[in-house]
Amino acid sequence: MNIRILKPGLLSTLQDMGRRYFLSQGVPLSGSMDTLSARVANKAVGNDDDAAVIEFTYADAQFKAETDLLIAYAGDGAKLIAGEQKLPAERPLFIPAGSIIELINNSAGSHTYLSIAGGWDVPEILGSKSTYITAAFGGLEGRPFRAGDVLNSADPLTELSAKILESLGGAQISYPEWSIPRQLLLPSERKNIRVMRGPEFTWFESTSIVDFFSTPYTLSRQSNRMGYHLEGAVIRRTKTDELLSTAVTPGTIQVAGGGSMVLLMADCQTTGGYPRIAQVAAVDLPLCGQLKPGDSINFKGISRQDAEKLYLEGEQHLHKLSIAIKNRYL
Repeated sequence: MNIRILKPGLLSTLQDMGRRYFLSQGVPLSGSMDTLSARVANKAVGNDDDAAVIEFTYADAQFKAETDLLIAYAGDGAKLIAGEQKLPAERPLFIPAGSIIELINNSAGSHTYLSIAGGWDVPEILGSKSTYITAAFGGLEGRPFRAGDVLNSADPLTELSAKILESLGGAQISYPEWSIPRQLLLPSERKNIRVMRGPEFTWFESTSIVDFFSTPYTLSRQSNRMGYHLEGAVIRRTKTDELLSTAVTPGTIQVAGGGSMVLLMADCQTTGGYPRIAQVAAVDLPLCGQLKPGDSINFKGISRQDAEKLYLEGEQHLHKLSIAIKNRYL
């Protein structure tokens, strides 16, 4: 199975769950900005969660099915259409050869993930297929897509992918009635981001701590896959000691010298020298992955124990969804 990119969109790359095993060598995690949507797209076509997916940033992209396809998409940055036909998200889609699929704008978010049965076939570099544009490696030649790029699926298909494809194959676009309820895996209030205290939380004035938890912060235009610059109340320090470079990770919120904050994201560095006021709970990182410049968010405190409990509950729900899909076809 393969597709041809007709319009690449603003920023389209291949990503998976990230480059986990080389952080100590200074290699960023990278991977999908919204890991939940990427996993849902993979589950819908019978892939492992870590299979490579295409991450589209916003819309205005287009591709052609060079062969029959079994694909799925999830995320809030775009909706898929084939001609006048709207294609539903979060379920397997059989697309016959020759179809042209277009991504149209969805104002709810910023990223959309496209999976294909078997996953996208690119070499693994340092244990991952994720694109890290800054260093020009991973994904498709370490770069965003261009018009004319051809992307192939990996072989062989999983047994589950083959069964799903067999149930849908034909001459027309088709899909099942079932879908994965991604919305039910997310909190009802999308703009409240739950955070734990960072290691340097006590370095800041009490009034700044109150502002941090009670006033909104807005994503500036200086936001990308490395991090989001936040506009809002200035965070003032009581402790002015220099901080030696120390570990940071996606979800770390740093306070720069002038009191502005940066929320680190997928392509962030592995160490940093700014004090860390907070860390986003893992369960809410997918919400951050769908933010866009101009969006306002509020930070809500949560204990580490509650953050771990929420994470484990989410993993249990995803595991049950995987079992339900397998039971339907195997």
